[in-house]
Amino acid sequence: MRVAAVQFEHRADDTRYNLDRVAHFVRAGAEAGARLVVCPEMCLLGYWHLRRHGADRLRELAEPADGPLVTAVAELAARHGVGVGAGFLESAGERLFNSYAVCLPDGSRHVHRKLHAFEHEAIDSGEAFTVFDTPWGARMAILICWDNNLVENVRASALLGAEVLIAPHQTGGTASRSPHGMRPIPHALWDARHRDPAAVEEAFRGPNGRGWLMRWLPSRAHDNGLFVIFSNGVGRDDDEVRTGNAMVLDPYGRILAETWAAEDTMVLADLDLDLLALSTGRRWLAGRRPELYGVLTHRFGTERDPRAARFAPEPP
Repeated sequence: MRVAAVQFEHRADDTRYNLDRVAHFVRAGAEAGARLVVCPEMCLLGYWHLRRHGADRLRELAEPADGPLVTAVAELAARHGVGVGAGFLESAGERLFNSYAVCLPDGSRHVHRKLHAFEHEAIDSGEAFTVFDTPWGARMAILICWDNNLVENVRASALLGAEVLIAPHQTGGTASRSPHGMRPIPHALWDARHRDPAAVEEAFRGPNGRGWLMRWLPSRAHDNGLFVIFSNGVGRDDDEVRTGNAMVLDPYGRILAETWAAEDTMVLADLDLDLLALSTGRRWLAGRRPELYGVLTHRFGTERDPRAARFAPEPP
């Protein structure tokens, strides 16, 4: 099963432009034989600038899961005969969610609401895992950005039968408060990318981009016996520079395809689903002792709202 992981630089609040970018990569992915094209978190609207909007403005920009934006994505999926994933700001009654829609060519839609939303006080966190069957014989899950950082979410998705994890992000180059966390990518490097691509690509491959991902992303694939399709923003995202690094990993945590290019692009990889059954992570899952794990569901009083936890100056 061939898949495409996309990175592109969105324009804040410019849904027409962003949808055109998605359409470009859907066409390119379909022409290259991809069955699924995975675009970044919140790519249809833009991401980090949303924290500067008031709640009323967010409600003006948000759309329901059956609204025009997701419907346009569904039409792309049907027209090109591929699955398409894209992130958007969802309105559900009075509530707002950082959501991600995977539209399949048969007309079905699967929408995941980010479980650990921290972008704005008006954006709520979702309350359910999203795992579904596909026409290609692979069961898939969606986890958005910080959802993937919490190991329990990926393990739960695997236990619910997921074999492929769709992992859209807007990350890299963030101003982490951790003493050994990420640091921003200088805007000057990105602005000079056409004159000096080597400099910005070196930064994207370094500790504030790919180096940070390598600390944890392969383990999510390996420990749970999952393929992981990592899609990310690239370039300016409000006052930060996203590092791209779109990649696809196999159930052993090996990178099948990746890029560190400082541009809108995608990578393609063929998923050999026969690797799943005997992967290390699948064997570990079979050796679980659930009677020991009740501690994982207990509250210890140190838990925080995702917004507080994400921006905490020190661990709780």
